[in-house]
Amino acid sequence: MTVTAPSAPLALTSGQLPRFIEPMLLAGVAVVIAGVQLLMGGFNLATWLILTAIVYLIAIGVGSSIVENRRKAVDRVVRGLVTAAFLLAVAPLISTLYTVVSKGLAVVNLQFITQVGGTQFDPNTLEVVATPGAWQAVAGTLIITGIAALISVPIGILAAVYLVEYAQPNNPLRRAITFLVDVMTGIPSIVAGLFAFSLFSLVVGPKAFSGFSASIALCVLMIPIVIRSTEEMLRLVPADLREASLALGVPRSATIIKVVLRTAASGIITGVVLAVARVVGETAPIFIAASFTDNFNANPFEGPMQTLPVMAYTAYSFPGQDIDASQAQAWGAAFLLVVLVVIFNLIARIVAAVFAPKAR
Repeated sequence: MTVTAPSAPLALTSGQLPRFIEPMLLAGVAVVIAGVQLLMGGFNLATWLILTAIVYLIAIGVGSSIVENRRKAVDRVVRGLVTAAFLLAVAPLISTLYTVVSKGLAVVNLQFITQVGGTQFDPNTLEVVATPGAWQAVAGTLIITGIAALISVPIGILAAVYLVEYAQPNNPLRRAITFLVDVMTGIPSIVAGLFAFSLFSLVVGPKAFSGFSASIALCVLMIPIVIRSTEEMLRLVPADLREASLALGVPRSATIIKVVLRTAASGIITGVVLAVARVVGETAPIFIAASFTDNFNANPFEGPMQTLPVMAYTAYSFPGQDIDASQAQAWGAAFLLVVLVVIFNLIARIVAAVFAPKAR
């Protein structure tokens, strides 16, 4: 009788690396790479970051494959690659925000916001004195963007309602509108400015600079965004709600206004606010259509108007005699523009939370 030796039990679990091995290994690799660079005679930040990421991924992959298994090793390496890609994408944003905030806070105060900036000639000293101030740019930005929103939002919402609620899929007009919206979405912003300036030049003559002209240029950029966002929100409304309302004898127009638009109000308003935030920082179309000025002009139908993005561009590109003052003016305008965009995004979040359908 032959007796066979019992086979080894199958391992249901594999080895496990320490819980905090990834941050500890990353810190160790970073210190070693920095030390090697210093010993070789110089430290370069970009080289240090790249070598640290490469050596860390190799080390964590080899160590995990030896101690754990191949599947966990691949998971750790891919997770490291995703984290590195995320940090690489966020780094320019953080750097830009830090630069704008640090340099803008040194300039922006209540007087800077409420005072009209410009240059004045002092007859006593025979010097040109630069007065910091951005009130003319803040007012111009709000006026031009407000007019653009008043024109674009009704047109965009009504066009989206027609495309979703009334037009049939094979309707030639629906296809034409969809095609034109797709084309307008990809139009460069400077082309919109040239279109508005050319249009008003034909109407009022060669001196067609005005805030209303700039608003028309922004409308060309806003309308396709509003149409697309509203169209997607309307498509998300369940068809059962429409059918239930129509089955009760409610007219189609009342169903759209009281049921469809009310249900999609949160997404529609969010899309509108984000469209406004998208165009409020445009420089090229406003620079072409409204030009720029240091004087305060609240009349959008006559004369050039100043806006925050154009103010930042002109102060930095065409500085006055005091270059430091001009650059400070540009950073202050950039900071105020960032604050406006943040405010618009916060409004979009708040509106989305308030108007979102409440679940029981």
